[in-house]
Amino acid sequence: MKTRAVILAGGEGCRLSVLTAKRTKPAVPFAGKYRIIDFTLSNCVNSGIFDVMILLQYRPHSLIEHIGAGGPWDLDRDFTGGVRLFTPFRGRRSADWYLGTADAVQQNFSFIKHGHPDTVLILSGDHVYCMDYDILITFHRDHDADLTMATIRVPWEEASRFGIVEVDEDYRVTSFVEKPAKPPSNLANMGVYVFRLDVLDRVLWEDHKNPNSSHDFGKDILPKMVREGARVLGFPYSGYWVDVGTTYTYWKAHMDLLGERPSIDLNDRSWVIHTRTEERPPARIARGALIQDSLISDGCVIAPGAVIERSVLSPGVRVHENAILRESIVFTDTVIESGALVERSILDKRVRVGKNAHIGSMQPDLTQFAMVGKNSVVPENYIIEAGALIYPDVEAIDYPSHHVPSDAIIENKREPFEI
Repeated sequence: MKTRAVILAGGEGCRLSVLTAKRTKPAVPFAGKYRIIDFTLSNCVNSGIFDVMILLQYRPHSLIEHIGAGGPWDLDRDFTGGVRLFTPFRGRRSADWYLGTADAVQQNFSFIKHGHPDTVLILSGDHVYCMDYDILITFHRDHDADLTMATIRVPWEEASRFGIVEVDEDYRVTSFVEKPAKPPSNLANMGVYVFRLDVLDRVLWEDHKNPNSSHDFGKDILPKMVREGARVLGFPYSGYWVDVGTTYTYWKAHMDLLGERPSIDLNDRSWVIHTRTEERPPARIARGALIQDSLISDGCVIAPGAVIERSVLSPGVRVHENAILRESIVFTDTVIESGALVERSILDKRVRVGKNAHIGSMQPDLTQFAMVGKNSVVPENYIIEAGALIYPDVEAIDYPSHHVPSDAIIENKREPFEI
């Protein structure tokens, strides 16, 4: 039996704000040395699936560069599948930007069905979790399902963010509703689907011909299949899973890694999270620096008197004397100069924080974060309040004053981004 995995990795990720100003959501760095898509790709190869298609769309360049020929995941192969990247294209027949998740798969279906796989595993490239897909596929085949979707219990207060499923005692899905205002249950769709190839072909074509469809799996395909009596099953998943689609869930997923019992054991050699990494020297931590409950990547340099608490540092971060970081996420090659204070903030690549600058706050409102975009500068002695957004490539000249309030958005005046 042959399975082909299709990873949907074209998400614009607007709710991640400045982090997706120059990259697609699956390419956003995560846990210091990884990208978000590394978890889905690693799940595939750890599950014995080496035939992987990735559907790209929004700002794909950094993701294409990261994945390359697939070597870090042992996917640089030809005869046994390997990884292939697909972007929207125009052919003899009309094609355009993907209108929805189902349309993305439909537009590439001639490639998906090539080689006649028995089952198609459709995955999201922007979720963080570890899952053995072989168990899911075996469940699907043993129950002779048309479609099997992975499901997980979520907190009731978050249920309205997800597609909500109800199942009977035989795992048969009896109802499905996408992001209901009043959820009938807290059993959520994880965006992990196993289809029989012929079933997927039929439902996609029917949806393609429907002018009233938004061409989305959650909004259109799944509710219709359940409504019309297709054999749709809900596979119960009990591990850790998070859709890091908002700044809060992204930050919280990092904090989940820093406890005594982390959400995902990155040291588990039986389930390695593979990634593409640069050659960097070991981290250097000077005498007198204090580091607690943090992840420090290769190439980082921590100076005497620096304090780092519950934070995640990507490769090459430099923290100078007496700078303080608390509950923050700092991307590659960012420099935090002496005396700076960074609290509950997210700093993108190559940010420079000047001496004695103050970014963010440890205030009780956990949904408010200061965010600083790629290549931006926070000048010496400036104050960036929690909730403020500094977009990429911002320089000192772009700030109207040295105090940036919580509702402020600072752009590069020479190349402003659409917000």
